Amino acid sequence: MTMKTSNVLLQRLAAEEMETLSAHLERIELKRGDVLFESYLPVPYVYFLEAGLSSEIATTSGKRLEVGCVGREGFSGASVALGVDVTPHGAFMQIDGQALRIPSSELQAAMDACFPLRRTLLFYIHVFMLQIAATAIADAKHTVEQRLARWILMAQDRAGDELPLTHEFFSLMLGVRRPSVTDALHVLEGMHCIKAERSLVIVRDRASLRQIAGDAYGVPEAEYRRLILGDGAPSSAD
Repeated sequence: MTMKTSNVLLQRLAAEEMETLSAHLERIELKRGDVLFESYLPVPYVYFLEAGLSSEIATTSGKRLEVGCVGREGFSGASVALGVDVTPHGAFMQIDGQALRIPSSELQAAMDACFPLRRTLLFYIHVFMLQIAATAIADAKHTVEQRLARWILMAQDRAGDELPLTHEFFSLMLGVRRPSVTDALHVLEGMHCIKAERSLVIVRDRASLRQIAGDAYGVPEAEYRRLILGDGAPSSAD
């Protein structure tokens, strides 16, 4: 019997593709701070998140910066699907959740045995690469408030309206100091887009967040809808 899952990417697989993976998938609970893989060490598992939020982290000159996030739309450990078992990046959980994990070697074997599975996972990696590129563009082009609005939208896409995220997390996401995070949160709260409490952000007005984020948000999301959800031809973000 095919395993049921709330991971959107796995839901898009045909029954025979899911069957290729099912025997090797293990459902686990993940807590905030749990490490999924570490930089320059072998990646033991790939995680298809069913709930929660993970961060992919790059480190340079001793500074850590989030370059991408993963929720139930995809999987953490993209390098494995490209045949790379060690990466300079690391990943850990930012919001508690559940995942279906699979040993890296088993995922690689399943991809070798099933071309449609390989194609679906590579489509997702393409989207994830666009997310990383969008982060670089946002860091270079947009204000802290625009970048914060973007990250809140991305977190909401993956974890819902109530986001148990700390100032430390936002500082890591944005690559700015915590006082700048506090100021940006106050700006968004003053515009009634969010309600910010201690270690909790509640989304109140998504449409306003979209307007503030502008073109910092939407390109990877549109490509995900096109390639993974099958929502039509290439287009700019809504």
